[in-house]
Amino acid sequence: MAAEGNAITPGEYIRHHLVHLNNSGEKQQSIVDFSIINLDSVVFSVVLGAFVCFLLWRAARKASSGTPGRFQAAVEMLVEMVDGQAKSVIHNAKSRKLVAPLALTVFVWIFMMNFMDMLPVDLLPRLWAEYYSATGHDPHHAYLRVVPTADLSTTLGLSISVLLLCLFYNIKIKGLGGWSHELVTAPFGTSKNPIAALLLGVVNFSMQMIEFVAKTVSHGMRLFGNMFAGELVFMLIALLGGFAAFSLSGGLFFIGHVIAGTVWTIFHILIITLQAFIFMMLALIYLGQAHDAH
Repeated sequence: MAAEGNAITPGEYIRHHLVHLNNSGEKQQSIVDFSIINLDSVVFSVVLGAFVCFLLWRAARKASSGTPGRFQAAVEMLVEMVDGQAKSVIHNAKSRKLVAPLALTVFVWIFMMNFMDMLPVDLLPRLWAEYYSATGHDPHHAYLRVVPTADLSTTLGLSISVLLLCLFYNIKIKGLGGWSHELVTAPFGTSKNPIAALLLGVVNFSMQMIEFVAKTVSHGMRLFGNMFAGELVFMLIALLGGFAAFSLSGGLFFIGHVIAGTVWTIFHILIITLQAFIFMMLALIYLGQAHDAH
């Protein structure tokens, strides 16, 4: 990633790694641009989603009533954990037939997308740059980000999907009339006075809309923020390895690179697992709220 034989600066290195491979071929200029599709996030998330479905399908296919192997035992523990959480939040047994498997899939899928952060930060981008160069393109424009959950469009897409499910269950469980009544009477109630009832209805409806928007945005932003920060830390650690190659005190930089990389990787394993669990639990809680009447 050098330009005309000169090594790029740390800032240029980080900025290069923060640009997505998208359908426009240009850097995205604004935070929200619906005309741009981040192809790297789409491809990696779809491939990992298919891989997760294959793993869960294989575990179900190979399940036996005898002594389970380690893979089957791990999947069974995971299923029991998710099912227990779903039962504690959603008391409608019919709804749990869809929600519990969905929560399991979301947890494993997000964990796998988060786990892409464990790969060496330059591995796949470097391979992509070499392929890009071999096809006659400028390798300095070979952008690739491999952690889908470090992309805001991915995490907000997931949270919006949860929002749509919440709207579906609000209508299914309470009926369109019941949910509409709830929108204008909760959380502050109503009044027998027509003018007061109208004012309270407007306030209640506004608060309900703010709640839906706030939950959806915070749901997606929490996962994105943690994974984006983790990605940045790995880039900074990778820069220590770069300084080790060009600095007179390269040995010290290399030791720092190894120690920092090892410590952060171990800690980050906890983060990626916790973030997947938090996203799943919040999805269950929001869906549970959709089943409850105010």
